[in-house]
Amino acid sequence: MAALNSETKLAELHVHLGGAVDPAVMWEMAHTQGIRLPTKDYWKFVDMITENPKKPKDFDDYLLLFNWTELIQSSPIAVERSVYQTIAGAYRKNNITCLELRFNPMKRNRNGEQDLDHIMMAAIRGLDRASLEYPVKAGMIICLDRGFTYRQNEILVQKALKYQSRGVIGLDIAGPRHKGFDYAAYRSLYRKARHAGLGLTVHTGEEEDYRSVMHVIESLEPDRIGHGIKSADNERAMEMLKGNGITLEICPTSNISTGVVSGPNELKRIFSIFNARKIKYTINTDGPEMLVTHLRKEMAFLLDSGILTEADLVRANRRAFAASFIKG
Repeated sequence: MAALNSETKLAELHVHLGGAVDPAVMWEMAHTQGIRLPTKDYWKFVDMITENPKKPKDFDDYLLLFNWTELIQSSPIAVERSVYQTIAGAYRKNNITCLELRFNPMKRNRNGEQDLDHIMMAAIRGLDRASLEYPVKAGMIICLDRGFTYRQNEILVQKALKYQSRGVIGLDIAGPRHKGFDYAAYRSLYRKARHAGLGLTVHTGEEEDYRSVMHVIESLEPDRIGHGIKSADNERAMEMLKGNGITLEICPTSNISTGVVSGPNELKRIFSIFNARKIKYTINTDGPEMLVTHLRKEMAFLLDSGILTEADLVRANRRAFAASFIKG
């Protein structure tokens, strides 16, 4: 089996726009837009929007980091630049030639102040420019939010379908846990998106236990699951993953940083179970700049820690290309 090296083309399927832009670019965009930041010190700003291993955050604290990054990205100009910088940087730094970038445009229109279609078109311009300049196949996944109303999420699905021919490739459900949220309520919207040809993924089995994975599979029938690591705790959950051909989007550093996984030893246990059960998985960063990582660093960590072999990583990378929602 071919080895991974600096010339190996990589695919990444789970990257949030809010965690993927260089802090220096975020700093410039904030000042260009006249956003009042809580600090005038650049290094304090960097600490404000990135995960610091010396000051570990729990899962909820990690999600709060996005409050600032999403605010700074809340204009057509900022969204266009963010999408462009993420795709271009992924290629230059890691030779990523297949990149799926996910974001919630409704969290970037300043509570309706900005027109949602302008935000969508700006993201498309950023994607088009990056794809013109670099040999990258890129696509956008629109995130619904567990804290939004059904109507808000329905509008997001409508926008995803409207711009499907312009680079939108799939749907996701993400965001902080919210009392009363039920994945099953979105069965009809997911079915509509599936029939239209969009790829379907869902954040689950991360801070929620394996039962959430089973519920999502039964309710929404996704093609992939974001994270899904808690499914390793239950045989039935893994049988459902395997039986439905679902691919997991695993983000190692993210899961350790947020305390969802206790450390390398637990991660090794999880991957050992998935390998033994032949569960399909890919390796991703979640938010490379926010987590101060990149895809090759993730792979090197897994290899150096004895969590995965190089053959495992090669298979995961090939699987990422195969499981991508990007057509052609």
